[in-house]
Amino acid sequence: METNLIYCGDNLEVLAKFPEKSVDLIYADPPFFSNKQYEIIWGNGAEMKVYADRWKGGINVYIEWMKERLWQCYRVLKDIGTMYLHCDYHANHRLRVTMDEIFGENNFRNEIIWCYTGPSAVTRDFPRKHDTILRYAKSNDYVFNADAVRIAYSDSFLARRQAAEGKGGIFAGKYDREPGEMREYQKGKIPEDWWNDIPSGGQISRNERLGYPTQKPEALLKRIIEASSNKDDIVLDPFCGCGTTLVVAHQLGRKWIGIDVSPIACSLMKDRLNKVGASDVRIIGAPKTIDELKALEPFQFQNWVIDRIGGHSSRKKSADMGIDGYTFMAREPVQVKQSEGVGRNVVDNFETAIRREHKTSGHIVAFSFAKSAYEESARAKAEDKMDIKLVRVDELDKYFTTVK
Repeated sequence: METNLIYCGDNLEVLAKFPEKSVDLIYADPPFFSNKQYEIIWGNGAEMKVYADRWKGGINVYIEWMKERLWQCYRVLKDIGTMYLHCDYHANHRLRVTMDEIFGENNFRNEIIWCYTGPSAVTRDFPRKHDTILRYAKSNDYVFNADAVRIAYSDSFLARRQAAEGKGGIFAGKYDREPGEMREYQKGKIPEDWWNDIPSGGQISRNERLGYPTQKPEALLKRIIEASSNKDDIVLDPFCGCGTTLVVAHQLGRKWIGIDVSPIACSLMKDRLNKVGASDVRIIGAPKTIDELKALEPFQFQNWVIDRIGGHSSRKKSADMGIDGYTFMAREPVQVKQSEGVGRNVVDNFETAIRREHKTSGHIVAFSFAKSAYEESARAKAEDKMDIKLVRVDELDKYFTTVK
């Protein structure tokens, strides 16, 4: 099975093409059932996309959507494999029942509580400061590298053990143990199923932070990957977002596969992996044809266009006042329309948006334009000294090589 790949597309369709029992470890951090819309500022603060976490039809629709994908994860997982499913309070109870159904209740291994602290505006409840990570094995013959994830005992605990051991190195009375017991304690302990020693996403270090609001810290993935896989094993992340799982897996000498529906996220992952020494990273399934671009979600298409021209997205995705982004050097306004036959009214409204920015030129990108749009563009240039360029999607590369 080919590895060290990023697949751009619906993970249900991608996973269905994978061989059965081909993956050693799966970490899945799917969209939570939070009904929130996140505005995401990428690392340089310039590019933005919207990460929608909304489910029409309620919790039952969400669970059925998840169940299809979890069955595929189960199918591709090896018999010695483990899956970690990251969720929060909105749906963790329902997802636990679903995982029991798919993996079997006997293969449930842990409900890990990743707890953290931080400011909260909540005053009438206890602040919600933990995520749940459900850990399931495929069988009883699963990988678990205890020594790889040990953490230090507290100094006070070691002092009590040392006192109990006595001069001879053997516990006295009821504390009798085999010689060398203290040396075992010095190795550290396996972490409990509550983890409070890993910072939350909001506390990620500046060097690691990318601006993705649901980004997980590398330390969290390091513990999971070291515990449940070995070198050269295949690690899969079917909702890989900004690519933390892939980066950590690569650094730990594992093979990896990532899947995400967002073309911009896939591009970001590739760049991030290149920075940690992953060469020749390929993205499979990125949209190329007009039909594929038309099938993208509106904000995904918008971000695809802005990224393709080397520009910067608007800092507002809602109430953007008719401007979706800016060209790189000249910072000329750009409006993106995922439609055919864009007409005069769009050009006319864009003129107003350009004036509001105190600019005299801008670009409208669409699949095609009506005759009235070209006529309005010509009128604006002749009468208002406003240069509005109409750019078809199939002309982007040719056109913007000179603009950038």
